[in-house]
Amino acid sequence: MKKKATFLSTLAGVIMFFVLWQLMSVIVSRPILPSPVEVVPLFFRNLRGDLGLHFLASTARVLAAVVMATLFAAPLGLALGQMPKLDRVVSPLIAIIYPIPKIIFLPVIYVLMGISDFSKVTLIAIIIFFQILVVVRDEASSLKKELILSVKSLGAGRRALFRYVYLPASLPAVLTALRVSVGTAVAVLFIAEQSLTSYGLGYYIVIETYQVLLYPEMYTGIMGMGVLGVLLYFAIYSIELKVGKHLFVD
Repeated sequence: MKKKATFLSTLAGVIMFFVLWQLMSVIVSRPILPSPVEVVPLFFRNLRGDLGLHFLASTARVLAAVVMATLFAAPLGLALGQMPKLDRVVSPLIAIIYPIPKIIFLPVIYVLMGISDFSKVTLIAIIIFFQILVVVRDEASSLKKELILSVKSLGAGRRALFRYVYLPASLPAVLTALRVSVGTAVAVLFIAEQSLTSYGLGYYIVIETYQVLLYPEMYTGIMGMGVLGVLLYFAIYSIELKVGKHLFVD
């Protein structure tokens, strides 16, 4: 069972974060670490301008990557979970590729696919793909045989098992994998957006602010990337709560 995140606990976390930021700003006492009192109002002002456009560009890339990864990884994971013989053939390859940091493939993807938004989305999707694939495969393969046999006894074929047994049972696992991988996806997005693009929070943070020593503006970009990660995390979490209510306790 999982414990629900309450509004008060989330609010307490936000308050502690900003208090710690303020204390660090006072201790460091240098322009490189401005106070949240200065950065937060600037963030909301800039969000109505260029920062908002960069935020939307990054959001679109992450959402596209999540959709792409889920559409490919979930069915394949369910198939591997249903077919142990196929899983035994593919598992060694997954075991080798899974722990490799996928960001190292960025130059290869650029060479093969060109420098475009699609190549950046593909890189993020590859990272999320393997996390979803492994979780869904393990979840599908761990279903009790009694449950599967009872459904088969009613005349269900492989397609019906896929739709009415494996998919509903694995959906909470898919959402958990997505929620856990959001932070990694945003981190990779930051690296991918630092060059060879003109819009995105990574580009804004490194090229438009850091390199010209606009530290308060740089922190608004960092805040934007943090907000993006938090919003995606809680969006997936809210869906997870609705889909798997029985898995959570108050």
